[in-house]
Amino acid sequence: MLRVVIRAAPTVMLAAAVLASANVSFARAPDAPPATPAELSATYGSIADVIIAAKKAEAGIVSGILESSYGHAQGRIAAAKAAMKGGNAAGATAAVESVASLVGQMATEGDSSVAAIRKRLLDNGHHHHAKEEQQGIYDEGYVVVTKVAKMALLASSKAFGAMAKAPTEAGLDAEWAKVQATYASLKKK
Repeated sequence: MLRVVIRAAPTVMLAAAVLASANVSFARAPDAPPATPAELSATYGSIADVIIAAKKAEAGIVSGILESSYGHAQGRIAAAKAAMKGGNAAGATAAVESVASLVGQMATEGDSSVAAIRKRLLDNGHHHHAKEEQQGIYDEGYVVVTKVAKMALLASSKAFGAMAKAPTEAGLDAEWAKVQATYASLKKK
């Protein structure tokens, strides 16, 4: 039993501590039908509340990651345009390359540090959209970005990368409009 508790999630360990201190009685009257002790049901209900809250928090943090990447990319678009107007070709190229990277991060819901967290969650059986993954709507472990949105963002990332050497304002605006539309569709969910 000790081995299981040591490997258990902190919430489960908290529940075990609550049960140990709750003085739960498993005895029942001889004629009473079997029933789950009320204390155990209440503790399980509390654990369910924590799991549901954690799932909402996960969606919130991934949305924040997307919003941050989007905002940084938007700023780099403005920097690229300013560099082009100022005749700074190297500055424009660097800014557009940053946009390509940031839009790619939007497609993957973050960089490699986030991917490592996603892998850890998956390795421990957590799937934010288990049913939708089976239906092909989400890639495994993704929280906000659907497969369709991921493909659109990856295509835009590639397009920005291709135009980095010789960006034009019209080209940036056209590709950024696609990113904006995809991002807006994700914010509606």
